[in-house]
Amino acid sequence: MSAESTPVLDDEGPARRPGPHSGDAPGTPSRTPRSGGAAAYARYAAGRLAGAAVSLLAVLVTGFFLFRLIPGDPVKQMTGGRQVSGDQIAAMRREFGLDLPLWQQFTQYCGKALTGDFGTSYQFRAPVVDKIAEALPATLLLTGTAFVLYSVLGIWLGARSAWRNGSAGDRAGTALALTLYSVPSFWLGLLLITTLSVGVGPVPGLFPTGGMETGSTSGFARVLDIAHHLVLPVVTLVAVEYARTLLVMRSSLLDEMGGDYLTTARAKGLRDDAVRRRHAVPNAMLPTVTLLFVNLGTTVAGAILVETVFSWPGLGGLFYQALSVPDLPLVQALFFVFAAAVILMNTLADVIYPLLDPRVGR
Repeated sequence: MSAESTPVLDDEGPARRPGPHSGDAPGTPSRTPRSGGAAAYARYAAGRLAGAAVSLLAVLVTGFFLFRLIPGDPVKQMTGGRQVSGDQIAAMRREFGLDLPLWQQFTQYCGKALTGDFGTSYQFRAPVVDKIAEALPATLLLTGTAFVLYSVLGIWLGARSAWRNGSAGDRAGTALALTLYSVPSFWLGLLLITTLSVGVGPVPGLFPTGGMETGSTSGFARVLDIAHHLVLPVVTLVAVEYARTLLVMRSSLLDEMGGDYLTTARAKGLRDDAVRRRHAVPNAMLPTVTLLFVNLGTTVAGAILVETVFSWPGLGGLFYQALSVPDLPLVQALFFVFAAAVILMNTLADVIYPLLDPRVGR
């Protein structure tokens, strides 16, 4: 094996595959953000951050015009079909700024949004930022718990499946992952409610059908009550999302298993378990780490359906309520929050990845 194709094996850490320029002559400047110095990495990171800023501005503009295509008049929806005079409707339109020309509404919206002011909710008559702050902890609890569980489960099962490629367990695990990956989260949630909340035949309902807590407990009993309500929404998110992590981890590890450096590690006398744990898995983790950052953003945005199905009092449920009016300031702000979560997590993955793999960004 040549020096260019064989990574250095060290008992203290995993072997790393060399990049295409690992054989450059001594003194040749590297073209990677990491090994090219702090200035090169700073330029790389600045480019990614600038792209994220442009994307966020595009989301801000898109959200304003997109939700104005929703049929229905917010003022008439808020009156609930009651008999209201024309003067009262005109006064409400003036109160919410809906009597202004569209271009003026747009300029005011953008100007305030850039300062963090997304306006006042039509239906709640409260600042949009305050309503989002109230619902955010519930969403973070749900998505954070699901993220930890499906990340650990997906990485562990993906590594075991790849290392035992072709076995009965690998085939069964991969088939299950592909099936769950194809299942809509709202459909799975409804199925779990039917079987585990309502009960089927002699099987009684074991979990609440929705909500975050019963409201009649305190202290540690309240913690247990919230955990009880949390089970089904978390299981729904984990069942759908762990499959993607498993499939990516399995594919990455299968790519690494053919590497010469693993043969060298075995030739040194390392046991198969040590070769997998100390050399193959760390290298295979690089694409999976990127996926986990992306998943974290998409899980926040993807929790809308799950929160709606389980009446979870988070951002997803709030978004559904806002759409029913439509509560334009609240809908626009939540759309921006969901899109920003995806954009920022993608950007964070782009910025961190060169620190993990010097070959990126050449």
